[in-house]
Amino acid sequence: MAEYLGNAMSRGALGLGGVPQVERLSVRVVTDAYHHAFERSGSAGEVGIERTSFALTPGKTPQTLRNEWGLALHVESARGKETRRILIDFGFTAETLNHNLKLLAIDCSALDALVLSHGHYDHFGGMAGFLKAQRRRLKARLPLYLGGEECFCAREAGVGAAAGSFGALDRKAIAAAKLKVITTEKPVAIAGHAFSTGWIPAESFERVLSPTRMKVGMSGGVGCAAKKLPPEKREADMIPDDFQHEHATCFHVKDRGLVVITSCGHRGVMNSVKQAMKVSGVTKVHAVLGGFHLAPHPPEYVAETVKALKQIAPDYVIPMHCTGEAFLALAQQDMPGKVVRNSTGSRYTFG
Repeated sequence: MAEYLGNAMSRGALGLGGVPQVERLSVRVVTDAYHHAFERSGSAGEVGIERTSFALTPGKTPQTLRNEWGLALHVESARGKETRRILIDFGFTAETLNHNLKLLAIDCSALDALVLSHGHYDHFGGMAGFLKAQRRRLKARLPLYLGGEECFCAREAGVGAAAGSFGALDRKAIAAAKLKVITTEKPVAIAGHAFSTGWIPAESFERVLSPTRMKVGMSGGVGCAAKKLPPEKREADMIPDDFQHEHATCFHVKDRGLVVITSCGHRGVMNSVKQAMKVSGVTKVHAVLGGFHLAPHPPEYVAETVKALKQIAPDYVIPMHCTGEAFLALAQQDMPGKVVRNSTGSRYTFG
């Protein structure tokens, strides 16, 4: 694989020849559901934490970050004099995403790759409007990494008493932006610094919930091509999501270990981390961050997840998005000094 060429490598367990290694990694939370304007910057052990308050300018209206149910992350990595920048997921709306990108002074012309973790609206909803607003600034043939054709399937959701359409990824917007679409059914390197886990096997105790159903087929240029789906799904009409297409974005930080970004973790946070370890051949986990999709689960399931995380002994855990307060409280109690509460606008620096 040409994408794996480079001097700093770790040997992978899946015959890929190795995964990239970086010296420094910063993850900026562009969109999440929670923001505390008065949290102070500082550090948690070896992790630098930069918090964002208000944007204040003399004579102008003060600005603040916007929050919504969704996730978007801006990631910057460095190896020697080489720097790479990636945007992972796009939140629920373009209005929030573009506003926060501007307030955080993130230069979209410097992006080296885009990543979509899975085909849920709270992760791709802002994409079309982002591409429209930023199209002239983005690099030509900017790569977009996603988990395959299932990302494009139209979806229905049922949440509480509400049920209905949960949207579909906009093929026309991607084509108009002239993105280079790269699928991640198998592990691949991303922008020469990161790597995708590829599809994540469901091998642990974790249960894959199905809050959405996906419509197989296309209508009016919207939806997914049945012939490009796994064989067992091609003849279906509407089927429960198993998130087979979900993948995690990971980094191997020199002298620290793996940083695993789960985004939403439908396939299970432990399944995601263990797949990253298999792909990379690296057994030390430095940090796990992102949504862990534990909010819908009962307390005993959450406790089992905390127990399993403790066994792999990550240095830091930074829960976001759909993780839920129950996990945060229990993990802070059982993993003292390792759990960092997230806030929109925060930047975490590793290495």
